[in-house]
This record gives sequence, C-alpha cells and structure tokens, in this order.
Amino acid sequence: MNVSSEPKTAIVVGSGIIGIACAHYLSKTGIQVTVIDRKSIAGACSYGNCGYICPSHVLPLTEPGAFRVALKSLFTPHAPFRIKPRLSPALWNWMWQFARRCTHRQMLASGNHLKSILDSSMLEYRKLIKEEHLDCEWTEKGLLYVLQTEKGMHEFSKTDQILSDHFGVKAHCIKGHDLPAFDPALKHDLAGAYYYPSDTSVRPDLLNSQWTERLKQSGVKFVDNCELQALRKSNGQITHLITSCGEMEADRIIFATGAWSPQLSAELECQIPIQPGKGYSVTMPRPTPCPQYPMLFPEHKVGVSPFQNGYRLGSMMEFSGHDTSIPKHRIAQLCTSAEPYLMTPFTEGEQQTWFGWRPMTWDSLPIIGRVPNLTNAYLATGHNMLGMSLATATGKLIAEIVQDQPTHIDASPFSPARF
Repeated sequence: MNVSSEPKTAIVVGSGIIGIACAHYLSKTGIQVTVIDRKSIAGACSYGNCGYICPSHVLPLTEPGAFRVALKSLFTPHAPFRIKPRLSPALWNWMWQFARRCTHRQMLASGNHLKSILDSSMLEYRKLIKEEHLDCEWTEKGLLYVLQTEKGMHEFSKTDQILSDHFGVKAHCIKGHDLPAFDPALKHDLAGAYYYPSDTSVRPDLLNSQWTERLKQSGVKFVDNCELQALRKSNGQITHLITSCGEMEADRIIFATGAWSPQLSAELECQIPIQPGKGYSVTMPRPTPCPQYPMLFPEHKVGVSPFQNGYRLGSMMEFSGHDTSIPKHRIAQLCTSAEPYLMTPFTEGEQQTWFGWRPMTWDSLPIIGRVPNLTNAYLATGHNMLGMSLATATGKLIAEIVQDQPTHIDASPFSPARF
C-alpha cells in the first residue's frame, strides 16, 4: 500500500471522545473512516468524567509545588493526588521529567499552548452542537470554584490573577455571604468562590452516544470488541492492522488510544511518555437542593456535575498503573469531601461508580501529529485531564495534518517528535 497524496480511507484506533472527534473531522473531508475499539464504543475515560469544557483549565499540572505534593502522597494513601509506591522505571522517569517542568516559566509556556487549543476547541464545540443538533445537556452556565477557607481564597486569588493577567481568562469573585443567593445548594459558612462564566459542560455519555450516532448516519463505521494485536509495516509505513476481527488496511491510521498508548511505542518506533492518572466518579439521584452550577472544590479536589436526571461527584489523581479496582474508601471520600460545601452533598439509593485512566504526559500537553518514523501513522493522545475540553480542536488538527494542510493553530508544541 502506498501513501497517496489524497487519502481516501482512514482507521481510527480508539473510540473515546478523541477518537470520535478525529472520525468526525476526517469524515468531513470526504475520507471514509472506520473506528475500532478493544472494548465498547465511547467508553473508558470518556464515559464517566465530570463533563467540563473549560477554558479556565488553561494552567497545566506542571505548576510550581506540584511535584512536592506528589512526593508527600507516597505516605498518604487517602491523598486526592497520589503516587502509589511501586517499582516502575517508566513511572519514575516520567516523574523526574515532570518534576523538571514544575517551574513558573514552564507553567506559563505550556499554558499559552493550551490556551490556543482550548479556545479553538470551544469554538468548534459551539458549531458542532448547533450543526449536529446534539441533545447532550450542553450547558453554558460557567464553572464555580468554591473555597471553604479564607486561606483557600487567598491561595486561589493568586491562580485567578495568573489566569486573568497572562491568559485573559476572567472570573467574578463572590463573597461567602453571597454564595447561598447565587446557588442555594451551597452552605452559608463558606469563604467565597470564583465564577468563570465562559466555561461550559455536557453530560459525557450523552455527547458520546449522540455524536457517534450522527457519525454512523453519515457513513462512519464503528467496530467494537476489536482489539489491535499487531502492526504490519513496510518501507516506513503501516500496511495492515492485525486485529481480533481480522486484518484491516487504510491509507492513514490514527491512534487515539489514551492511557494505553505507551504499549504501542515499540510498534510505532517512537516515545509515548504517558502514565495513567486514575480518576473516580460516583453518579446518583439529584439531591435536594441540587447545585444549579457545575462546581469545583479546589481545597478538596472534588468536582460536582448536576445533570438533568442525575448528580455526579468526581475527582482524584492516582498514579497506580492500570489498576482496575474501585476502592470503597475512594468513593466514600468523594462524598465526604463535598460535605463542607453543600447542604445535601450526596443522596442514598442507586449509585453508579466509575473509574477512568487519564493519559498524562510529563509536560501536560497532548500528543497530536504524525509519528516521526511512519509516514501514514498519527497520534491523538495524551490529553491529560482535558480530553473532553480538547477533543474538537484535536480532531480538526488531525484532519488538517493528515491532508498536509496548514493547521488552524500552531500544532508544533503537540508534535510526537518533541520527545
């Protein structure tokens, strides 16, 4: 198979939100797209997260002090940001590279790159929701960062100033005594909050299923329970995918495999320095009163997502490998961590618990672009905690790069060749 100048077919490996977005933008160019996934379509980390699409998340994880917090967590099993002690050279190399980047200068540099793709993604989402008529609880209510203590308000005010001064991301500061009027679900003794009105949110499972259905109707093929087993290569390109459903071939191959991407490093002949950052959520019936706004509680590292027919608490960042357990104490921790803030922090009855592995890069930037040593292979992975937020711009970039067109934003900071 020769790589043509005008690709007619593409296979996207991975059907999370990033894979779905890549399929969307590739199909818009007239390319016939097939999406395969080792498990169910639109599952994994794209399914049970909090659904924030948020320009206010422009600051990377590589901020001053982050590595010190991570090291302390080695001795604190219940820390919301935790490294689980284990013998893993890949993990400790990742941590060393991460630590080197936890500087103010690096934080601002990475933040500038993230802002460009966050802003692009927001524009694309607004067009997508309108043009595809997606019924996915798209909500433009902003995001409320609620602080319990005056110390928390003081510390977050520094973050807010950076967001405002360096990135133009503006917030409204709300005093504690005004919070119950702003959202009656909040308690009366809180220190205050910062409200970012430009942020939005969706219900992730609805977005995934609705978008996938639209793509199927437009001719995109989805194949679930189709595990990639090997690659057949010749003359610097992939000729065939060997899968559990048989051999497949296409002009272009896009790997949107999230936290599993490093397992392809040898086959793709490039570094993919990703570690799985495990997060949890619990979804339950709506409490009374139910929060009117999506919220974050920075001091306890908990997110709140009020849906039309449900209510979700989500959080944690565990570097524990590909651990598939959902410890009861972690779910309980989500509920108790919301208690200082909400009149009714959780409800009894049926609950849906979930975990997902965020694909964490050591520089907090996604990996988007052509694989250096293979002319028809591309990576769309490593979106850290921003997979939902960055999906549409990532899909658009992949479609542009696949067709050798100028990209609508500078894609060089996200190139796989940077490692």
